[in-house]
Amino acid sequence: MDETAHAHHGYIHQKDDYLKRLRRIEGQARGLQRMVEEEKYCIDILTQVSAMTKALQSVALGLLEEHLSHCVAQAAQAGGAEADEKIREASDAIARLVRS
Repeated sequence: MDETAHAHHGYIHQKDDYLKRLRRIEGQARGLQRMVEEEKYCIDILTQVSAMTKALQSVALGLLEEHLSHCVAQAAQAGGAEADEKIREASDAIARLVRS
């Protein structure tokens, strides 16, 4: 179900913050590429991979929190099939995050 036509997503009030964080992560990815191109020490590259992974996890957890407190909470109030769907989506997203 595409909600973009009739509803705002929960993260919209922090959109600029998310974009800033994602741009920083993009810069980290370019830095990692440079490190490999320049044949930097393995442990230094792994340290940067770990930092980038943590940054992505932080974004993911923030978006999940927004989804739960906005989209899932609204659907739960409405009840029915929409609530079931939003809860399933959230559960699936949590499972993906745990596996990653």
